[in-house]
Amino acid sequence: MTESEDTSVKLNFPFVGIPSFMRSQICTDLDQLDADIAVFGIPHDEGSPFLAGSRMGPRAIREHSLRFGARGPGGEKSIYDPETRNQYLSEELSQGLIADVGDVDVWPTEVRTTFKNATDMTRKILGKGAFPLMLGGDHGVTYPVVRGFNEPLHVMHFDAHIDYAPFIHDLQFTNAHPFTHITPLSHVESLTQIGIRSLRSAQSQIHRSMDDGNRVITMGEFRDIGGKGVAEILPKDAACYISVDIDVLDISLVPGCVSGEPNGMSYAELRDTLAALTTHANVIGFDLVEVNPQLDVGTGTTSYLAAHTVIEFLGLLCSQPRWAERRAKRAKHRAERT
Repeated sequence: MTESEDTSVKLNFPFVGIPSFMRSQICTDLDQLDADIAVFGIPHDEGSPFLAGSRMGPRAIREHSLRFGARGPGGEKSIYDPETRNQYLSEELSQGLIADVGDVDVWPTEVRTTFKNATDMTRKILGKGAFPLMLGGDHGVTYPVVRGFNEPLHVMHFDAHIDYAPFIHDLQFTNAHPFTHITPLSHVESLTQIGIRSLRSAQSQIHRSMDDGNRVITMGEFRDIGGKGVAEILPKDAACYISVDIDVLDISLVPGCVSGEPNGMSYAELRDTLAALTTHANVIGFDLVEVNPQLDVGTGTTSYLAAHTVIEFLGLLCSQPRWAERRAKRAKHRAERT
């Protein structure tokens, strides 16, 4: 039998198999979760007042995540960066430390139930000691995830828009409202909003956010202080949750986003700011939202860029000394249980 006829050899091309995030283990029973990182989706877009479709974001990001990592016999399970010549996520991928725990159960038209399900899933992930990494969905879904934390944290919000709309009667769960909900949470110590630039943002909402004590950083200020300056807003080693709306990037980069705006960040600017945050702060949760595959170009540019952003962020996060210490502690705990 030739090697080409050996059925034990699997090439695992991106179009083959079940599209879990980066082909990580699938664990839909959270009682059995034993991973350092838990990826989950919230395929909800009832908060999008213009064009629906971001409910398909988690699935598309997963599919494009299959394009990363070595394939075939003898391939290393890691991400190699030819610019830095570093291997990333070697332990996480080779030891099965990333789990895809599926999606929050969405109840159409019952937003409160969907959000309760999202908070419950977040709390179960945290209860297992795993890092929650959420794929959206419209930006409204960030609120129930942040609500699921108990420990004091700072929120770093990357977006073209302020997302700080007032509640009008029962209108309070659109993608314009999440940070109006998040700021009053007792465990949220600060909110920093980075990349704000949309001419569709209401002056009253921006002023209200600032009046509530939040730091609002426009693109002009961002380019003055840079990613390092953004990170240093936080106390050193402070617990930090990062929420990335894909429209923080320039409109030319994100055709598959309903709310793209001109004069946004380049990919390098976003990447370098995330790198600065993973170095300076203790990042304890992350989400990426507002990818709309229904609007994307045929090659899935926006979904691919979203997967790329998440994977590069994970590589940066897991290369930090504080993460290596956490990984070692969890490995010791596993060994003691067995």
